[in-house]
Amino acid sequence: MDIATTQKPEAAPETAREPAIEARGLVKRFDDTLAVDGVDIIVPRGSITGILGPNGAGKTTTLRMLLGIIDPDEGMRRVLGHENPRDVARLIGYLPEERGLYPSMKAVDAIAFMGALRGLSLPEGRKRGRELLEDYGLRHAADKQIRHLSKGMAQIVQLLGTLVHDPQLVILDEPFSGLDAINQGKLEVLIRSLADKGVTVIFSTHVIAHAERLCEGIAIIAGGKVPFAGRVDEARDRIPAQVRLETSANEGPWRAALPASARRSGKFWQFPLPESGIEPLLRALIDGNAGILSLSIERAGLHDAFVAIAGEAAAASLVATSTGEMAA
Repeated sequence: MDIATTQKPEAAPETAREPAIEARGLVKRFDDTLAVDGVDIIVPRGSITGILGPNGAGKTTTLRMLLGIIDPDEGMRRVLGHENPRDVARLIGYLPEERGLYPSMKAVDAIAFMGALRGLSLPEGRKRGRELLEDYGLRHAADKQIRHLSKGMAQIVQLLGTLVHDPQLVILDEPFSGLDAINQGKLEVLIRSLADKGVTVIFSTHVIAHAERLCEGIAIIAGGKVPFAGRVDEARDRIPAQVRLETSANEGPWRAALPASARRSGKFWQFPLPESGIEPLLRALIDGNAGILSLSIERAGLHDAFVAIAGEAAAASLVATSTGEMAA
Protein backbone atom coordinates (compact mmCIF):
# COMPACT_ATOMS: atom_id res chain seq x y z
CA MET A 1 0.00 0.00 0.00
CA ASP A 2 2.96 2.30 -0.55
CA ILE A 3 2.07 5.75 -1.82
CA ALA A 4 4.76 6.94 -4.24
CA THR A 5 5.09 9.90 -6.55
CA THR A 6 4.84 8.72 -10.13
CA GLN A 7 4.34 10.20 -13.56
CA LYS A 8 0.99 9.49 -15.18
CA PRO A 9 1.62 6.58 -17.55
CA GLU A 10 0.90 6.73 -21.26
CA ALA A 11 -2.74 5.76 -21.62
CA ALA A 12 -3.72 2.72 -23.61
CA PRO A 13 -5.96 3.37 -26.60
CA GLU A 14 -9.64 3.68 -25.70
CA THR A 15 -10.52 0.71 -27.90
CA ALA A 16 -8.04 -1.51 -26.00
CA ARG A 17 -9.81 -1.14 -22.66
CA GLU A 18 -13.18 -2.31 -21.47
CA PRO A 19 -15.26 0.39 -19.81
CA ALA A 20 -15.46 0.38 -16.03
CA ILE A 21 -18.50 2.63 -16.27
CA GLU A 22 -20.89 3.08 -19.16
CA ALA A 23 -24.02 5.22 -18.98
CA ARG A 24 -26.44 6.25 -21.72
CA GLY A 25 -29.24 8.78 -21.52
CA LEU A 26 -29.43 9.03 -17.72
CA VAL A 27 -32.33 11.19 -16.59
CA LYS A 28 -33.31 12.03 -13.00
CA ARG A 29 -36.14 14.21 -11.75
CA PHE A 30 -36.88 15.34 -8.22
CA ASP A 31 -40.52 16.44 -8.13
CA ASP A 32 -40.68 19.15 -10.80
CA THR A 33 -36.91 19.64 -11.03
CA LEU A 34 -34.96 17.99 -13.85
CA ALA A 35 -31.61 17.40 -12.12
CA VAL A 36 -29.92 15.29 -14.82
CA ASP A 37 -31.04 15.45 -18.42
CA GLY A 38 -29.68 12.69 -20.66
CA VAL A 39 -26.15 12.10 -19.37
CA ASP A 40 -23.85 9.90 -21.49
CA ILE A 41 -20.47 8.87 -20.11
CA ILE A 42 -17.92 6.10 -20.63
CA VAL A 43 -15.01 5.61 -18.20
CA PRO A 44 -12.26 3.22 -19.40
CA ARG A 45 -10.79 0.79 -16.85
CA GLY A 46 -7.63 2.02 -15.20
CA SER A 47 -8.22 5.65 -16.13
CA ILE A 48 -8.64 8.83 -14.10
CA THR A 49 -11.77 10.69 -15.15
CA GLY A 50 -13.03 14.00 -13.82
CA ILE A 51 -16.66 15.12 -13.65
CA LEU A 52 -16.25 18.87 -14.00
CA GLY A 53 -18.91 21.46 -13.33
CA PRO A 54 -20.18 24.10 -10.88
CA ASN A 55 -22.25 23.33 -7.81
CA GLY A 56 -25.79 22.36 -8.74
CA ALA A 57 -24.78 21.13 -12.19
CA GLY A 58 -25.83 17.52 -11.51
CA LYS A 59 -22.47 15.97 -10.61
CA THR A 60 -23.51 14.34 -7.33
CA THR A 61 -26.82 13.07 -8.71
CA THR A 62 -24.96 11.48 -11.63
CA LEU A 63 -22.45 9.77 -9.35
CA ARG A 64 -25.23 8.45 -7.10
CA MET A 65 -27.01 6.95 -10.09
CA LEU A 66 -23.77 5.29 -11.21
CA LEU A 67 -23.35 3.83 -7.72
CA GLY A 68 -26.93 2.57 -7.49
CA ILE A 69 -27.71 4.78 -4.50
CA ILE A 70 -30.56 6.19 -6.56
CA ASP A 71 -32.04 4.82 -9.77
CA PRO A 72 -32.40 6.86 -12.96
CA ASP A 73 -35.87 7.65 -14.28
CA GLU A 74 -34.59 6.90 -17.76
CA GLY A 75 -31.44 5.51 -19.37
CA MET A 76 -29.04 2.66 -18.72
CA ARG A 77 -25.86 2.25 -16.68
CA ARG A 78 -23.33 -0.54 -16.47
CA VAL A 79 -20.69 -0.60 -13.72
CA LEU A 80 -17.86 -3.15 -13.83
CA GLY A 81 -19.94 -5.15 -16.28
CA HIS A 82 -23.12 -5.17 -14.16
CA GLU A 83 -26.34 -3.30 -14.88
CA ASN A 84 -27.14 -3.21 -11.16
CA PRO A 85 -24.24 -1.38 -9.49
CA ARG A 86 -25.23 -2.78 -6.09
CA ASP A 87 -24.17 -6.25 -7.31
CA VAL A 88 -20.53 -5.07 -7.32
CA ALA A 89 -20.65 -2.76 -4.29
CA ARG A 90 -17.76 -4.63 -2.64
CA LEU A 91 -15.53 -3.76 -5.59
CA ILE A 92 -16.23 -0.03 -5.29
CA GLY A 93 -14.84 2.62 -2.96
CA TYR A 94 -17.03 5.70 -2.53
CA LEU A 95 -16.27 8.98 -0.80
CA PRO A 96 -19.46 11.07 -0.60
CA GLU A 97 -19.46 14.85 -0.61
CA GLU A 98 -21.12 14.83 2.81
CA ARG A 99 -18.40 13.63 5.17
CA GLY A 100 -19.37 11.71 8.28
CA LEU A 101 -17.57 9.53 10.84
CA TYR A 102 -18.45 8.41 14.35
CA PRO A 103 -16.72 10.99 16.60
CA SER A 104 -15.90 8.48 19.36
CA MET A 105 -14.19 5.97 17.01
CA LYS A 106 -10.43 5.81 16.78
CA ALA A 107 -9.08 6.66 13.33
CA VAL A 108 -7.86 3.12 12.66
CA ASP A 109 -11.18 1.64 13.80
CA ALA A 110 -13.11 4.02 11.56
CA ILE A 111 -11.08 2.82 8.57
CA ALA A 112 -11.58 -0.83 9.57
CA PHE A 113 -15.33 -0.26 10.02
CA MET A 114 -15.63 1.20 6.52
CA GLY A 115 -13.72 -1.80 5.17
CA ALA A 116 -16.07 -4.16 7.01
CA LEU A 117 -19.00 -2.58 5.15
CA ARG A 118 -17.32 -3.85 1.97
CA GLY A 119 -16.62 -7.36 3.29
CA LEU A 120 -13.19 -6.91 4.88
CA SER A 121 -12.62 -8.49 8.28
CA LEU A 122 -12.07 -6.04 11.15
CA PRO A 123 -8.59 -7.38 12.05
CA GLU A 124 -7.46 -7.11 8.44
CA GLY A 125 -9.06 -3.69 8.21
CA ARG A 126 -7.14 -2.45 11.25
CA LYS A 127 -3.89 -3.84 9.85
CA ARG A 128 -4.40 -2.18 6.49
CA GLY A 129 -5.67 0.99 8.17
CA ARG A 130 -2.44 1.41 10.13
CA GLU A 131 -0.44 0.86 6.95
CA LEU A 132 -2.44 3.45 5.06
CA LEU A 133 -2.19 6.00 7.87
CA GLU A 134 1.57 5.50 8.05
CA ASP A 135 1.92 5.83 4.27
CA TYR A 136 -0.04 9.07 4.45
CA GLY A 137 2.07 10.47 7.31
CA LEU A 138 -0.69 10.06 9.91
CA ARG A 139 0.71 7.20 11.98
CA HIS A 140 0.42 9.37 15.10
CA ALA A 141 -3.34 9.70 14.55
CA ALA A 142 -4.15 5.98 14.36
CA ASP A 143 -5.39 5.66 17.96
CA LYS A 144 -6.90 9.11 18.31
CA GLN A 145 -10.65 9.57 18.35
CA ILE A 146 -12.14 11.28 15.33
CA ARG A 147 -13.39 14.12 17.54
CA HIS A 148 -9.78 14.98 18.39
CA LEU A 149 -8.65 15.24 14.75
CA SER A 150 -8.73 18.36 12.63
CA LYS A 151 -11.40 18.56 9.95
CA GLY A 152 -8.80 17.91 7.25
CA MET A 153 -7.32 14.90 9.06
CA ALA A 154 -10.78 13.40 9.61
CA GLN A 155 -11.47 13.84 5.91
CA ILE A 156 -8.26 11.94 5.07
CA VAL A 157 -9.29 9.13 7.45
CA GLN A 158 -12.60 8.80 5.61
CA LEU A 159 -10.76 8.78 2.29
CA LEU A 160 -8.47 5.98 3.47
CA GLY A 161 -11.52 4.05 4.66
CA THR A 162 -12.79 4.32 1.09
CA LEU A 163 -9.65 2.55 -0.15
CA VAL A 164 -8.91 0.01 2.59
CA HIS A 165 -10.67 -2.92 0.88
CA ASP A 166 -8.61 -2.49 -2.34
CA PRO A 167 -11.50 -1.56 -4.64
CA GLN A 168 -11.33 -1.87 -8.43
CA LEU A 169 -13.30 1.35 -8.88
CA VAL A 170 -13.01 4.46 -6.71
CA ILE A 171 -15.61 7.23 -6.92
CA LEU A 172 -14.82 10.47 -5.07
CA ASP A 173 -17.33 13.30 -4.81
CA GLU A 174 -15.49 16.64 -4.43
CA PRO A 175 -12.54 14.96 -2.65
CA PHE A 176 -10.37 18.11 -2.61
CA SER A 177 -12.99 20.28 -0.93
CA GLY A 178 -11.89 21.36 2.54
CA LEU A 179 -8.30 20.14 2.21
CA ASP A 180 -5.33 22.48 2.54
CA ALA A 181 -2.79 22.77 -0.28
CA ILE A 182 -0.43 20.16 1.21
CA ASN A 183 -3.13 17.52 1.58
CA GLN A 184 -4.54 18.35 -1.84
CA GLY A 185 -1.09 17.58 -3.26
CA LYS A 186 -0.92 14.31 -1.32
CA LEU A 187 -4.34 13.34 -2.58
CA GLU A 188 -3.26 13.96 -6.18
CA VAL A 189 -0.29 11.65 -5.63
CA LEU A 190 -2.58 9.01 -4.13
CA ILE A 191 -5.00 9.19 -7.06
CA ARG A 192 -2.13 8.75 -9.53
CA SER A 193 -0.81 5.77 -7.57
CA LEU A 194 -4.24 4.11 -7.71
CA ALA A 195 -4.36 4.46 -11.49
CA ASP A 196 -0.81 3.07 -11.73
CA LYS A 197 -2.12 -0.09 -10.04
CA GLY A 198 -4.96 -0.39 -12.56
CA VAL A 199 -7.69 1.06 -10.33
CA THR A 200 -10.30 3.17 -12.11
CA VAL A 201 -10.79 6.56 -10.47
CA ILE A 202 -13.63 8.96 -11.15
CA PHE A 203 -13.97 12.16 -9.15
CA SER A 204 -16.17 15.21 -9.32
CA THR A 205 -14.69 18.67 -8.92
CA HIS A 206 -15.37 22.31 -9.60
CA VAL A 207 -11.62 23.10 -9.66
CA ILE A 208 -10.30 22.92 -13.22
CA ALA A 209 -6.65 22.71 -12.13
CA HIS A 210 -7.16 19.32 -10.45
CA ALA A 211 -8.83 17.89 -13.55
CA GLU A 212 -6.16 19.32 -15.84
CA ARG A 213 -3.28 17.86 -13.81
CA LEU A 214 -4.78 14.45 -13.11
CA CYS A 215 -7.31 13.39 -15.67
CA GLU A 216 -7.05 11.41 -18.84
CA GLY A 217 -10.72 12.04 -19.56
CA ILE A 218 -13.36 14.50 -18.40
CA ALA A 219 -17.10 14.89 -18.54
CA ILE A 220 -18.27 18.49 -18.40
CA ILE A 221 -21.67 18.89 -16.74
CA ALA A 222 -23.69 22.08 -16.95
CA GLY A 223 -27.38 22.36 -16.21
CA GLY A 224 -27.77 18.61 -15.87
CA LYS A 225 -26.43 17.97 -19.37
CA VAL A 226 -23.05 16.74 -20.59
CA PRO A 227 -21.99 18.87 -23.57
CA PHE A 228 -18.63 17.09 -23.68
CA ALA A 229 -17.28 13.74 -22.51
CA GLY A 230 -13.92 12.51 -23.75
CA ARG A 231 -10.20 12.94 -23.45
CA VAL A 232 -8.79 16.14 -21.94
CA ASP A 233 -6.65 16.80 -25.02
CA GLU A 234 -9.75 16.50 -27.24
CA ALA A 235 -11.50 19.13 -25.11
CA ARG A 236 -8.52 21.47 -25.39
CA ASP A 237 -8.37 20.93 -29.14
CA ARG A 238 -11.84 22.48 -29.43
CA ILE A 239 -9.92 25.79 -29.43
CA PRO A 240 -7.14 26.23 -32.03
CA ALA A 241 -3.65 26.67 -30.67
CA GLN A 242 -2.49 30.29 -30.63
CA VAL A 243 0.68 31.56 -32.32
CA ARG A 244 2.65 34.34 -30.66
CA LEU A 245 5.18 35.97 -33.01
CA GLU A 246 7.75 38.73 -32.54
CA THR A 247 9.67 40.12 -35.52
CA SER A 248 12.41 42.71 -35.94
CA ALA A 249 10.81 44.04 -39.15
CA ASN A 250 7.51 45.90 -39.00
CA GLU A 251 6.64 45.68 -42.68
CA GLY A 252 7.48 43.51 -45.64
CA PRO A 253 6.07 40.88 -47.99
CA TRP A 254 5.88 38.43 -45.11
CA ARG A 255 2.87 40.35 -43.74
CA ALA A 256 0.72 38.80 -46.48
CA ALA A 257 1.39 35.34 -44.98
CA LEU A 258 -0.23 36.26 -41.65
CA PRO A 259 -3.85 35.17 -41.22
CA ALA A 260 -6.53 37.83 -41.56
CA SER A 261 -7.33 37.26 -37.88
CA ALA A 262 -3.81 38.26 -36.78
CA ARG A 263 -3.77 41.06 -34.23
CA ARG A 264 -0.80 43.00 -32.94
CA SER A 265 -0.38 43.62 -29.21
CA GLY A 266 2.71 45.63 -28.42
CA LYS A 267 5.66 43.90 -30.11
CA PHE A 268 3.79 40.64 -30.69
CA TRP A 269 1.45 39.26 -33.33
CA GLN A 270 -1.15 36.80 -32.08
CA PHE A 271 -3.38 34.53 -34.19
CA PRO A 272 -4.75 30.97 -34.32
CA LEU A 273 -2.42 28.33 -35.69
CA PRO A 274 -3.24 28.00 -39.43
CA GLU A 275 -4.81 24.74 -40.55
CA SER A 276 -1.83 24.24 -42.88
CA GLY A 277 0.49 24.21 -39.87
CA ILE A 278 3.40 26.45 -38.94
CA GLU A 279 5.88 25.37 -41.66
CA PRO A 280 4.43 27.39 -44.60
CA LEU A 281 4.26 30.47 -42.37
CA LEU A 282 7.85 30.00 -41.25
CA ARG A 283 9.03 29.79 -44.86
CA ALA A 284 7.18 33.01 -45.72
CA LEU A 285 8.63 34.80 -42.70
CA ILE A 286 12.17 33.71 -43.53
CA ASP A 287 11.89 34.42 -47.26
CA GLY A 288 10.32 37.80 -46.51
CA ASN A 289 13.11 38.81 -44.08
CA ALA A 290 10.74 39.28 -41.17
CA GLY A 291 13.56 38.77 -38.67
CA ILE A 292 11.98 36.29 -36.29
CA LEU A 293 12.87 37.22 -32.71
CA SER A 294 10.52 34.73 -31.05
CA LEU A 295 7.75 32.38 -32.04
CA SER A 296 5.68 30.18 -29.74
CA ILE A 297 2.62 27.98 -30.16
CA GLU A 298 0.40 28.00 -27.09
CA ARG A 299 -2.22 25.31 -26.68
CA ALA A 300 -5.51 26.23 -25.05
CA GLY A 301 -5.90 25.38 -21.38
CA LEU A 302 -8.78 23.39 -19.95
CA HIS A 303 -10.40 26.55 -18.58
CA ASP A 304 -10.64 28.06 -22.07
CA ALA A 305 -11.98 24.74 -23.34
CA PHE A 306 -14.61 24.70 -20.58
CA VAL A 307 -15.74 28.20 -21.56
CA ALA A 308 -15.97 27.20 -25.22
CA ILE A 309 -17.92 24.02 -24.45
CA ALA A 310 -20.15 24.96 -21.50
CA GLY A 311 -20.47 28.72 -22.00
CA GLU A 312 -19.51 31.84 -20.10
CA ALA A 313 -22.29 31.51 -17.51
CA ALA A 314 -21.24 27.99 -16.46
CA ALA A 315 -17.59 29.06 -16.33
CA ALA A 316 -18.46 32.08 -14.18
CA SER A 317 -20.42 29.83 -11.82
CA LEU A 318 -17.45 27.46 -11.64
CA VAL A 319 -15.09 30.30 -10.71
CA ALA A 320 -17.58 31.68 -8.17
CA THR A 321 -17.83 28.26 -6.48
CA SER A 322 -14.04 27.94 -6.24
CA THR A 323 -13.61 31.51 -5.01
CA GLY A 324 -16.32 31.10 -2.38
CA GLU A 325 -14.69 27.92 -1.09
CA MET A 326 -11.27 29.58 -0.81
CA ALA A 327 -12.81 32.53 1.05
CA ALA A 328 -14.48 30.15 3.49
